[in-house]
Amino acid sequence: MPKLPALTGNEVIRVLGKVGFQVIRQKGSHVRMKHEDGRVVTIPVHAGKTIGIGLLGKILRDAELTREEFIELLKSDD
Repeated sequence: MPKLPALTGNEVIRVLGKVGFQVIRQKGSHVRMKHEDGRVVTIPVHAGKTIGIGLLGKILRDAELTREEFIELLKSDD
């Protein structure tokens, strides 16, 4: 199983946007994104801070993405 990189909230938002998630609202430092099929994820966006590995795993479960799929999407951004 590949290791997840340390990412900021904005980087995660950009990657999830590639698979159809759209920002539906922001309350404080938390961004809520929704997919057209009903999946919803909340991503914390704190300036200069990375998302912890456990929280990133939870975000991927909510988005129904595997680590491998997420990493491929991240690589395709380069």
